[in-house]
Amino acid sequence: MLLDIFIPALVTLFVILDPIGLMPIFAVMTKHGGEAYQRSMALRSTVVATIVLVLAFFFGDMVLRLFGITIPAFRIAGGVLLFATALEMIFEFSAKHRKKTAEEASHDHPAHEDISVVPLAFPLMAGPGAITTTILLSSSHQGNLSAQLVVVAALLIVMFGTYLFYRVSGRVMELLGETVTSVITRLLGVILAALAVQFIIDGVKGALIN
Repeated sequence: MLLDIFIPALVTLFVILDPIGLMPIFAVMTKHGGEAYQRSMALRSTVVATIVLVLAFFFGDMVLRLFGITIPAFRIAGGVLLFATALEMIFEFSAKHRKKTAEEASHDHPAHEDISVVPLAFPLMAGPGAITTTILLSSSHQGNLSAQLVVVAALLIVMFGTYLFYRVSGRVMELLGETVTSVITRLLGVILAALAVQFIIDGVKGALIN
């Protein structure tokens, strides 16, 4: 039954993408932007990540073999990008906020940094783990178009859920207050740094084993 394919795929993708865990990270990264900025980043990041994962699902294995890229290499690259983001969250957000405040005082229409592609879409959402998972799910149903479409439907549902979590993240952080938000920012930065290091370690291990 297709339902036997849909439910495991939905659960697997939800766990890998972890929209609940991404929600506070998104809120912290977009807290200095307005409602329109947050909505734009939520929509663009989920759309980009969805496109990347759908392409990975149908063509990922072929592309990796074509360019000679391995999954461990993806993990290492994602880890490096994620570690840079983590350092920024820990050390530079306050400085950036002061700079943006000065810019907003002198410009009627301040420009906010576009974080929808990096680091939101990649490596946080469509990162090495998610790309690897989609490729494995695709290979598990090779030649069965109906089963593959069911998996893609599960992916679309998870991504839409991620968008909804992003949209309510700002309100959740507002309820927590500025002090708690500041603590969460640095704590999440440390967690992201550890996750980035783990990505790199896994990538190095995979490269050595292969």
